[in-house]
Amino acid sequence: MPVRAEHDRAVLAELLGRDPVLHAYQLGDLDDFFWPYTSWFRRGDRVALLYHGVELPTLLAFASPQDVGELAALLEELAPVLPARLWAHLSPGLEATVARWYEVSDGAGHHRMALTDPARLATVAPAGETLDRADLPALLDLYAAAYPGNWFDPRMLDTGQYVGIRDGGDLVAVAGVHVWSPTWRVAALGNVTTHPRLRGRGLAAAAVAALCARLRADVDHVTLNVRADNAAAVRLYERLGFTRAADFTECALLRRR
Repeated sequence: MPVRAEHDRAVLAELLGRDPVLHAYQLGDLDDFFWPYTSWFRRGDRVALLYHGVELPTLLAFASPQDVGELAALLEELAPVLPARLWAHLSPGLEATVARWYEVSDGAGHHRMALTDPARLATVAPAGETLDRADLPALLDLYAAAYPGNWFDPRMLDTGQYVGIRDGGDLVAVAGVHVWSPTWRVAALGNVTTHPRLRGRGLAAAAVAALCARLRADVDHVTLNVRADNAAAVRLYERLGFTRAADFTECALLRRR
């Protein structure tokens, strides 16, 4: 069964929607907001996405443990035509497949978490105001001080799904999204941080609680990615009602000579 490029959003939505938490990012990328920056590949029921709306193209390839062999077969056929350099999010076991074609580096284990107990959000007083494009300079300053090197697309401010907390007029904490899709009923939190001088005061938790309250009005699945070794962040999200749904690896790929 050969790999084919897939251009039918309805087909992709049906396949990815069988596990909307595992595939939350890909479902979100079906929206018009992201669709022009995507290339989709399919082999049977398995799907891989190449997102090229960022400087380094990013490959998303996720499958449940029982289906990872089929997805590995897709990547075997797809690897020769992928870019020479890219970033990848891969379900466990797929690193060995891409290692035949690429040098794999900067690998880090991550958890996909999902909001499964939203009642816990009530344990934190929500706080923050909605940010927009006028807040971009202040937000970039905050990320430079608190979260350098994070993946942030300024276009995401246009979703209205970024919540910030100020202290004396300065933006000091933020919670935002990587994807948000009322159409496909999914969201993925991202770019959550607090200025170093104010950490430990619960500001990030307050911003996340406020954002989740907003998101739940339009989506069924609120998800996020977090590094497995970031114990403090994992505990924070568990306290807010998130549970671990899947594991994956983020890594850099450089084609072998």
